[in-house]
Amino acid sequence: MTLVKAFKHRYSLYLMAVAVLLLVGLLPVMAAIYVRRVTAQWRYESPQQVPNERVAIVFGAGVWADGTPTPMLADRIQAAVALYRLGRVQKLLMTGDNSTIYYDEVTTMKRYAMDLGIPEQDITLDYAGFSTYESCYRARDIFGIKAAVLVTQRFHLPRAVYTCRQMGIAAIGLATPDWEVYGRRLIRYYNTREILAVTKALIEVHLLQPLPTFLGPFEGI
Repeated sequence: MTLVKAFKHRYSLYLMAVAVLLLVGLLPVMAAIYVRRVTAQWRYESPQQVPNERVAIVFGAGVWADGTPTPMLADRIQAAVALYRLGRVQKLLMTGDNSTIYYDEVTTMKRYAMDLGIPEQDITLDYAGFSTYESCYRARDIFGIKAAVLVTQRFHLPRAVYTCRQMGIAAIGLATPDWEVYGRRLIRYYNTREILAVTKALIEVHLLQPLPTFLGPFEGI
């Protein structure tokens, strides 16, 4: 009888451990689903659908060693340029990583947008947008943005819109294609990574609320 009780006790602990692991594994997925649902009304699929706003925020997505944008970044800039040409926005805020003299996303973004016809005076650069959270924080506190169109790939857009809106920016978003353009393996990887990134974003905006790496003087757009 003692052996039976010991077995039942161990089995109960095993079931409990499995339940905890399942819960821990499901929470990030549930968080990602929640963020997608609550931001759905503010996300658009084409520039023609996007309501007018003064500023579009374009998030960095990597540059090559020769100083050209990666395909994902080029898609984001092209979408922002389309908004500008349609008169949906008047200014572009390029936010990205310029953490060293050897890596400068935003200057590449500016140069590419200018090559597509955007006047230099309508482009502002945020050199310290090291993450989505920091880009939204600095857009609000450094550049004085209260409303904006966010431009990024579809897999990233819900988190970007959610983060900015939780920080007081009335953000809407334009999604650039991902599954239709890039390999399924690559986008599957980004979507999986995004599940964890959403959990991190919820912790940042609702619990920790850390300061960005750099703030600095006000540079209103």
